[in-house]
Amino acid sequence: MKFDVRKLLARPAAGPLIALVLVYAVFAALRPDSFASSIAVELMLRSTVKVALCAVGMTLVIAAGGIDLSVGSVVALVTVVVARALEAGYGPLSAALVGVGVGAVAGIANGALVSALRITPFIVTLGTMSALRGVAKGLAREQKIDAPSKGLDVLMRLAPRGSAQLLPLGVWIAVIVAAVGVVLLGHTRTGRRIIAVGSSSDAARLAGISVGRTTIIVYGALGLVAGVAGLLELSALTVGDPTDSIGLELQVIAAVVIGGGSLAGGRGSIGGALCGALLMTVIANGATHLGLATWVQEILTGFIIVLAVGLDRLREDSA
Repeated sequence: MKFDVRKLLARPAAGPLIALVLVYAVFAALRPDSFASSIAVELMLRSTVKVALCAVGMTLVIAAGGIDLSVGSVVALVTVVVARALEAGYGPLSAALVGVGVGAVAGIANGALVSALRITPFIVTLGTMSALRGVAKGLAREQKIDAPSKGLDVLMRLAPRGSAQLLPLGVWIAVIVAAVGVVLLGHTRTGRRIIAVGSSSDAARLAGISVGRTTIIVYGALGLVAGVAGLLELSALTVGDPTDSIGLELQVIAAVVIGGGSLAGGRGSIGGALCGALLMTVIANGATHLGLATWVQEILTGFIIVLAVGLDRLREDSA
């Protein structure tokens, strides 16, 4: 079988993956003892889980021509709901299901509002971002909830040294969710409908595709994975925090854009979005290992986002 390098490089995830490898190699060369150690890699993967999970769902939403600014509020709300459920005597599985279910319902509500009101998703989710954050603060009585974890903390605990688990359970959950997302977007009829709606909703409607149902599906999927991210966030923090994940939506959207997703809709790469999420984590951790200030990290991340969008535009113009 002939290996075509050009076809490989033309894939949306190729650019972000190359950038990730190069940036990691630079930091590993500068700080080989600390940055390149196995524990450092495990910690970076662990800290990427929340953004990576939400990036899977956001890729579907953006590919369908939408956007969701409420994802950070959903994550915070889920941490509060799970903590409240644990505090009320629910078992860990029941509390987890309730929390993830709340995330899915929030996503479906976003999709239904976008579809029914036919208002730009930016405005709709800007409103639900505030509303859901308010609900989280109300349920938490505007304070953190220190509830018993009842074993849920094991989800984000570092893997025991020498065990076959290798990575925290939360990382494996993110891998499974990403694999499902790849299959859904790239190898199913639903995925083709998502791309069609994002490319042209009018053309998709004429082709017999239910734009409203597709919209609800992608926002519901994002709400579901944001619910899982909220559960894992509670596992990591062991508290329900209504002020958690402020600004998460910007990180998630940046990961999708860096990964080759188009804000105009019609294109998205889950593999690329994961590379984008990891790239931002590597930059933040590498800068920390080098002793660089937070503002330097933010400048580097912003530069990479602008560069990614610029390269995306060049690729579209040359297509």
